[in-house]
Amino acid sequence: MLGSPIAHSLSPALHRAAYAALGLDEWRYDRYEVDETGLSAFLDGLDPAVWAGFSLTMPLKRAVIPLLDDITDTAASVEAVNTLVLGPGGRLTGDNTDIPGMLAALAERGVTSVPSAAILGAGATASSALAALSRIGTGEVTAYVRGPARAAEMRQWGERLGVSVHTADWADAAKALTEPLVIATTPAGAADHLADAVPAAPGTLFDVLYDPWPTPLAAAWTARGGRVINGLDLLVHQAVLQVEQHTGRAPAPLAAMRAAGEAALTGR
Repeated sequence: MLGSPIAHSLSPALHRAAYAALGLDEWRYDRYEVDETGLSAFLDGLDPAVWAGFSLTMPLKRAVIPLLDDITDTAASVEAVNTLVLGPGGRLTGDNTDIPGMLAALAERGVTSVPSAAILGAGATASSALAALSRIGTGEVTAYVRGPARAAEMRQWGERLGVSVHTADWADAAKALTEPLVIATTPAGAADHLADAVPAAPGTLFDVLYDPWPTPLAAAWTARGGRVINGLDLLVHQAVLQVEQHTGRAPAPLAAMRAAGEAALTGR
């Protein structure tokens, strides 16, 4: 796993559990603290006989793109890569498993289509959320963001992904909570103040955070009877796809990976 900072990540617990369940006793999954300035040197000359690939987190999801030999259509659609596969001759292919991971997490909770949705925040995760919404036929999305630059960026992503995106000021984010699906992509603490604004009969909240959990927003949502999908759901489903790509073994052991993630969180 590459990124900076990465000490907090649950990904090693998930991948190691998968290798154990698959009987891949010689496989390893480790963290490597790498930022944009050191990425090219790290990737240069990797031996495909030793390495199968990597997971990527911030700030590398877009910085890696110029260093790739190939990029999948899914990753190119949002200009964000979270999965590297090292092929014959050291050829590097970049993919994005966040988008299908979001779709799998939503489907697991019975969300396969919504007429409209709201996104809290902007950035790489928000653009992946837009891509996921485009695939379940969401008619209209409102993104609540800070500042005109972020608003313009989200509208541009909407045009690119074929989603009708309206933008609203972050000060009005409480209005988002009446949508049938709300996807919160903000950093820890940013949406805590919205907990008091959760409606009496909320729809589905997809909060991409997982530590600490529950967030105040998720706790209030659950208390009012709403359905909540959390960041661990996303992390597990996108990691399942990474394991399948890296090992060539499918299906990856979803239950074992989820249990390992839950155990790691409990131990913190």
